[in-house]
Amino acid sequence: MAKGLPKRLPVAGVKQVIVVASGKGGVGKSTTAVNLALGIAAIKKSSDVGLLDADVYGPSIPRMMSLSGKPDLTAQNLMKPLVNFGIKCMSMGFLVDEKEPTVWRGLMVMSAIQSLLRKVAWGPLDYLVVDMPPGTGDTQLSITQSIEIAGAVIVSTPQDIALLDARKGAEMFRKVQVPVLGVVQNMSVYQCPKCGHIEHIFGKEGAKQLAEEMKLQILGDVPLHVSIRETSDTGQPVVVSQPDSPQAQAYISIAKKVLDSLPTPDDSLPNVKATPT
Repeated sequence: MAKGLPKRLPVAGVKQVIVVASGKGGVGKSTTAVNLALGIAAIKKSSDVGLLDADVYGPSIPRMMSLSGKPDLTAQNLMKPLVNFGIKCMSMGFLVDEKEPTVWRGLMVMSAIQSLLRKVAWGPLDYLVVDMPPGTGDTQLSITQSIEIAGAVIVSTPQDIALLDARKGAEMFRKVQVPVLGVVQNMSVYQCPKCGHIEHIFGKEGAKQLAEEMKLQILGDVPLHVSIRETSDTGQPVVVSQPDSPQAQAYISIAKKVLDSLPTPDDSLPNVKATPT
């Protein structure tokens, strides 16, 4: 770690942190993060999994996980995560009205991020999946430089414009010495439900080419399918509502590759205490 940068500390009660990121918004990052967390829980049935929505300006996890309401506090004055489908969740969306914009300057955002990381009773968790905000700015740096991260998952569509920013996102993690586990090629192909015709609406194999150039693995392809959008909007993610569908199985396959790519976890929880509010 370079001189002057904050020391990375584990998140209290969490064994491994996986961040899901993209250089650009609108590529399906939050949907991927939600279904990745649920996929890990489906594979590792005895494990405890959490999901942190770190997108302060545009939180999506409350709606996608069908959760609402303000979190309760523990006796230690820590926020209790809200739980659905067995996943512990925390989001700025639980603390502000869904229809109200978050009009904050950078320092307030940084403070909020640290509260979501350090002032939440996360533990015990085996895996914490973090839905990162898009881009490579202050929020991303604050997270990557302050906590220990087991690996990053990059989400992109095959479109050239999205790939430009996905490359920047992957390079950012490399610069701050966070392992990049691989790339998810989202909206890879559209298949007409009536005639079966396949169309590469956003381009063909663009993320795979990026992965080859950066010597990263492709974690999987996720098709452009109406059920993924519908189940996300209704708070019934496809991995739990349609577990046997090809769309859900695509996320399960990605979760398997992510788990296989993680370093061997320390069975003991980190000796770090959460900070009361």
